[in-house]
Amino acid sequence: MADTLVLAVESSCDETAAAVVANGRTVLSNIISSQIALHTLYGGVVPELASRKHIENINPVIEAALREAGVSLAQIDVVAVTNGPGLVGALLVGVAEAKAIAWAAGKPLVGVHHIEGHVCANFLEHPELEPPFLCLIVSGGHTHLAVMKDYGEFEILGRTRDDAAGEALDKVARAVGLGYPGGPKIEKAALSGRPDAIPVPRGKVDDHPYDFSFSGMKSAVLNELNHAAMTGQTLSQADVAASFQQAVIDVLVSHAMRAAQDLGEKRLVLAGGVAANKALRAALEQACRSRGMTLYRPSPVYCTDNAAMIGSAGYYRWKKGRRDRWDLNAVPALQLGE
Repeated sequence: MADTLVLAVESSCDETAAAVVANGRTVLSNIISSQIALHTLYGGVVPELASRKHIENINPVIEAALREAGVSLAQIDVVAVTNGPGLVGALLVGVAEAKAIAWAAGKPLVGVHHIEGHVCANFLEHPELEPPFLCLIVSGGHTHLAVMKDYGEFEILGRTRDDAAGEALDKVARAVGLGYPGGPKIEKAALSGRPDAIPVPRGKVDDHPYDFSFSGMKSAVLNELNHAAMTGQTLSQADVAASFQQAVIDVLVSHAMRAAQDLGEKRLVLAGGVAANKALRAALEQACRSRGMTLYRPSPVYCTDNAAMIGSAGYYRWKKGRRDRWDLNAVPALQLGE
């Protein structure tokens, strides 16, 4: 049987990406144009600038993806695109482009949830992995514990009540002067810091043990910084980074292990941009190993925003009969499972 080729487009935030994926599992190309250098000048992503850059980059990125895969548009079977969640202007660029290509080439169009794509990134490198399984999703805008019951079908066990883990890391990085992008800079600084240097509470939600709360943890660090400034003390960037990172990791690991124990699950899938954090990966590997569990996680290139993961998710949505109409729109607050 011939391969099913998916041309995928991702533009939910500040990466313009396109990929060609065969059968939801084999990456033929994965092109990413990053805007980090641009947004670093402003200390974070500027939505209007991101949208303009997507408009400039999207055609060359798609052309490069087709060229690297060695296929023509005529050979593509499905066009998949992230239609939410994300920055509305950025999403609209990708959705408009994908609709135009699909309509002009007479190909089916499939909208993909960005976070579902992050989970499906694991299918690109773990051919044996099939749902159902427990997944921990950790990114700049989302922190979820969920069960992927089938391709494209999720049961949400818990989610953050306030800041996402990646968002909290970014805010602490900004507060200690590390700048943007915060997560990687916190990780690097933490290597030379002491994880018990400052007290950071481990946030929890009493009435829902699978939910997360990182806002209070972030506020505790900000209070420590303010107190130090008022009393003339100096807190090491590395110590603050290491202490906060360790607290976030402790919460993520403990919640995931509790859910695995309660469900009797022996597999945990890690997904999202923060899944690239080496300390988090190591802590989860150790926790899973001690419980006889298997941890699945993507390589770092598939943790951050990319189109290959959208190609995988789009394939499985298409295989289950999903076809979107030409009125497919960007949905910036799209919920997982919608």
